[in-house]
Amino acid sequence: MTDREQLLSLIRDLAVVHGTVTLSSGREADYYLDLRRITLSGLAAPLVGRVMLELTEDLDYDAVGGLTMAADPIATAMLHAAAAQGRRLDAFVVRKEAKAHGLQRRVEGPDLDGRRVLVVEDTTTTGGSPLTALAACREVGAEVVGVATIADRATGAAEKIAAEG
Repeated sequence: MTDREQLLSLIRDLAVVHGTVTLSSGREADYYLDLRRITLSGLAAPLVGRVMLELTEDLDYDAVGGLTMAADPIATAMLHAAAAQGRRLDAFVVRKEAKAHGLQRRVEGPDLDGRRVLVVEDTTTTGGSPLTALAACREVGAEVVGVATIADRATGAAEKIAAEG
């Protein structure tokens, strides 16, 4: 079984929760994808890292991250998977808003000015979270080369993100 097949099996078995739920977008759905059960699992996280690297191998980027908290374990898994392959990949975290103290940064981690970055997310419905992260990355001078999500609910997010360029 390939890494991707194993990951899909784990998602089906561990992350799909049936029942009416309200999503972060405000929409109602008859199932929920609790992908933190995957991205924070010692069994599944390495698969997430390898599969996401494989699916984005045609993109040229040297840093990965997105809106906290969903993107954090994905970026970390990708960082470790890249290191295991002998590749350096930095990770970053985008806060929902800048801190009011300390360095008052909204984007944490290495300086992204002039760097090519990939924005990641666990599940997309409307695209709001990755678009927020994309805007924050651009504000600090990064070039966003793509957005990758583990699961797209196929409710318009991909089109909305594509429209942002």
